[in-house]
Amino acid sequence: MAGWVVVARSVPRTVLLRRASESVRGSNKRTRVGMTRTRASPAGSAAPTVLVPIANGTEEIEAVVVADVMVRAGCAVTLASVEDTHQVTASRGIKLVADRFIHECVGQAWDAVVLPGGMPGAKTLGENSDLAQILKDQQAKAAMIGAICAAPAVVLQAQGFLDGEGMYATCHPAFVKDLKDSSKAGDRVVVSGNVVTSKGPGTAIEFALQLVELVCGKAKRDEVEGPMVTAKYTGP
Repeated sequence: MAGWVVVARSVPRTVLLRRASESVRGSNKRTRVGMTRTRASPAGSAAPTVLVPIANGTEEIEAVVVADVMVRAGCAVTLASVEDTHQVTASRGIKLVADRFIHECVGQAWDAVVLPGGMPGAKTLGENSDLAQILKDQQAKAAMIGAICAAPAVVLQAQGFLDGEGMYATCHPAFVKDLKDSSKAGDRVVVSGNVVTSKGPGTAIEFALQLVELVCGKAKRDEVEGPMVTAKYTGP
């Protein structure tokens, strides 16, 4: 079965993911590769589609964990750069390579659009008009929107996605002051309507698993979570 492998390169702290079906042993080619889903879906079923926008300064744990966990659930994950290059430098200097540019993703149907945090990455996401249109389209269809760390406040609150009655969110403690309603800010993951929010790198796996449950169902979440040996694991 195809999957992902990490390709080590001479460039310091560069993380590139290549399809396992492509040979990497002995290869010196500098071909751009991204985090495209390669896991097969059940025959006759379409894989849920998940968009993860990234920018310079994106929090790499949050971006990669969300993409990885959603792929484990059989989703088709697309990393989309909001910069003018596919490769971005994340908040701790790790380089991530997108599959597509964000403008190529406008007008497509997405089962979930998930925003990683990190600064100034979240600010850059919030300033991108193509991403703003994608989020508006998601909201109009009541399709899933996820945001973690700074993104709930810097993107969703700033653009009015958390203004509706009964809408709650959590975010990184440094940005709680920017939430209109911070009554749920102490929670690690908050589900409010079609919006899922979370606090930061340390909650990224919980966040991603909640997204799996909402997009793919509780049974799929249990199937994915067991082998990951999360904090709730009680086996040997």
